[in-house]
Amino acid sequence: MKRVFSDQEKVRRQKMADLEAKGLDPFGHRYDRTADSKSIFEKYDAYTKEELEEMAVDVKVAGRIMSKRRMGKIGFIHIQDRYGQLQIYLRKDVMTDEDYEMFKVSDIGDIIGIEGPVCRTDTGMLSVKCVKFVHLTKALRPLPEKFHGLTDVEERYRRRYVDLIMNEDAKKVAFLRPKIVSCIRRYMESQNFTEVETPILTTLLTGASARPFITHHNTQDLDMYLRIALELPLKRLLVGGMEAVYEIGRVFRNEGMDPNHNPEFTLMEAYLAYSDLEGMMDLTEGMYTTIAKEVMGKMEYQFDGYTINLESPWKRVSMTEAIKEKTGIDFKAINDLDECLRLAKEHGIELEEHEKAYGHIINKFFEKYVEETLIQPTFLYGHPVEISPLTKRNPDDPRFVDRFELFIAGHEFANAYTELNNPVDQLERFEEQLKEKNLGNEEANDIDMDFVEALEYGMPPAGGIGYGIDRLVMLFTEQPSIRDVLLFPTMKQRGE
Repeated sequence: MKRVFSDQEKVRRQKMADLEAKGLDPFGHRYDRTADSKSIFEKYDAYTKEELEEMAVDVKVAGRIMSKRRMGKIGFIHIQDRYGQLQIYLRKDVMTDEDYEMFKVSDIGDIIGIEGPVCRTDTGMLSVKCVKFVHLTKALRPLPEKFHGLTDVEERYRRRYVDLIMNEDAKKVAFLRPKIVSCIRRYMESQNFTEVETPILTTLLTGASARPFITHHNTQDLDMYLRIALELPLKRLLVGGMEAVYEIGRVFRNEGMDPNHNPEFTLMEAYLAYSDLEGMMDLTEGMYTTIAKEVMGKMEYQFDGYTINLESPWKRVSMTEAIKEKTGIDFKAINDLDECLRLAKEHGIELEEHEKAYGHIINKFFEKYVEETLIQPTFLYGHPVEISPLTKRNPDDPRFVDRFELFIAGHEFANAYTELNNPVDQLERFEEQLKEKNLGNEEANDIDMDFVEALEYGMPPAGGIGYGIDRLVMLFTEQPSIRDVLLFPTMKQRGE
């Protein structure tokens, strides 16, 4: 289908042709800047107009034209670079006729280079006086209207590049996220962890309960999965003696999309030999408070309608204790499955066939009565063995495992374990998962015999944890949706 251009687009394309006719490349070449908006304000904002004139500091800056006005033989432009906006002051009498003409025909959205002295205008605005105007890139589409930008939220996410141009908040989050991830890496290194990389393509579903994305390896004529977790390869490295390892990487789960879920997301998993559940709690609390202090400079955050305080110490409570607080039911004291099924029916809890088990019923009660009430940072521990197939059993009560989840504002932010290192027990857990798969649980794990073999060589006692990095960034940047912290979230097709 032939594209129909708007009147503005037609004018801009004609300007592109005019540049070409003058022998100029509409899409520019290298331009060596000597300064940017941030460095100019940091270095020169304290000086008066007269002091700047005496200093006569020449700079070369570049950026996108965000506003433009011309009054006779003078003009003003605001250009935007990665740090913000900078005013450019233009006078016809200090520019060549060709450069001034280039300024006159330039459009908002064009990318330009400016050379000249740092100055202050009569109104006191720190600026750069243009001596040389260099066209770098012609914008063939107009930017959205200045004061509203992209008002359609879906279009903001689809055309993130425009959102970043028009929306300072979006740009702030885009730059904060890598700072947070860098802080995590520094923190983990300070705790003597080694960062590693493990395969994204796998032939088995292990490490989490999730439906996969399936792909095909042509050479081997083999169906493969995009990984749903990082766990088992990292634990193999504990067997190999690396002792303290972590990975930050993309994982893929074939699930729905909502403000807290995206089919591909960033997961961090860490494993520490000779540690346990308590060690993972300490590691987590330390990591969050380090980010809060070193990157954000504050301990309180507005998130999902709540004021969240990250000051230590954080609350620690077992799943059965939390359920008892809300319902009066002490599942720790109940051993009879029929009694559990009766309580589930009384409380209107519906169960799939594979969920008619002690542990699944406890989890259903937790999800209905407790989960959304955990607002301040809370380590919830003591999960039933049925919902934790890779976790070490609690030595005092084997119905439960040594696992915790970190909840903030009613959402899970981390999942941790005292890791299962008994190969016999591990194989039995895998076999139980296979039974669930046969009963229709599409998220049950496969049997990974190579991992069982690895455990037979001996894995030290260990603690392990997984963090959803996207949700962590949502908290620290106070964003309501995972789409606000992903530069390119998965989107429905237009028109759906």
